[in-house]
Parts: sequence; C-alpha cells; structure tokens
Amino acid sequence: MGLVLTAWAAARRPAAFVPLYLASVALDGVDGWVARRLGQTSRFGAWLDVVVDNLSRGMLWSLLGEWGWLVSATEWCVFVCNHSTRGASWKSDFTSSPRWVQAVMANGFRTPLGAWVIGGIHCLPLWLYGIRWDLLSHPLNLPPWLQALGTLVLAVGRLLGLSVEMWCIWAHIKYLTADEMEEKKD
Repeated sequence: MGLVLTAWAAARRPAAFVPLYLASVALDGVDGWVARRLGQTSRFGAWLDVVVDNLSRGMLWSLLGEWGWLVSATEWCVFVCNHSTRGASWKSDFTSSPRWVQAVMANGFRTPLGAWVIGGIHCLPLWLYGIRWDLLSHPLNLPPWLQALGTLVLAVGRLLGLSVEMWCIWAHIKYLTADEMEEKKD
C-alpha cells in the first residue's frame, strides 16, 4: 500500500512512478505465493490483495483520462459482487457460470486465456501510461507498430475481462433479486 501511495505522489514523474508502481506489482505477484507456501492465507489477506490491486489500477486509470473512473468503478463493483457472495474463494467458484467465464476463471486465471485477461486488466493501464509519457518510444525504442499491437492485444484481453466482469455483476443481481422473485410468486 505504501508503494502505491508513493507512486501516486510521483505520478507526474515517470522516472520515479514506473519503478515504484512496478515494485508494487512485483510484490503483489509474490505475496500470495509466499502466504500459501507459509500456510498464512486468510480471508482478510484475499480481500486486502484485491483492495490494493483495485486502488493501484484505479489510480493509474484516473491518470489516463476523465473516463478512468468508469473502469475503476466497474472493478470495484465486481469486487463487491464477488466477495460478498464468494468470499476468499472468489476465483474458484464459477462452476455454474457459462463456459466462456469458466474458461477465463479456470485454475485461478492460470491458463493462457486467464493470463491474457490478467495481462489486459493489470498491464493495459501501465502500457497506456507508457504511451502517454512516451516511455515506449524513447527509453524502450519500441516501433509504433509494436506499440499499436501491444495496445490491441492488451485491450482485447481487458475487454474479455470486462465481459466476465459484466457476467459477475449480472449473476449477483440475479442472486440479490431471486428471493424477491420467490416472495412475489407466493
């Protein structure tokens, strides 16, 4: 959380922001693995992991444009929907969902399709930040066609993730209204 807040403070200085943000992403990738290895997982840890992810991506999306709040708000809505009904097992409780949702969520996103979605969700905002600050052209020397291809690949992964998110919201709405429908039938 400290790295995310420090990165936010350095958001207009890419030379400071990018290493801080990447360090927070790296720690995010390692913390769950370490907790599982040490047998120190908890419902709170699962919750906090997603909260920090959403805060860091929300910060980044808000830097990218006026519409950034919409991406962040959608992610927060999905967080509420998934964690209120599925709790810490939110990644593995999709057995009654459509096949395309199951394919994305299979093995906790540890499939090629799941990795593509996670890449779109986590990497697209950082990639767009790199384009905005011209980091992909000058320090990395990526040609424009590769920048466009990277944007397309990550955007399609993010859109696939959005389709799963919309299904999660819809499923939660159905869950919330199921009792009301039963009461009206009686």
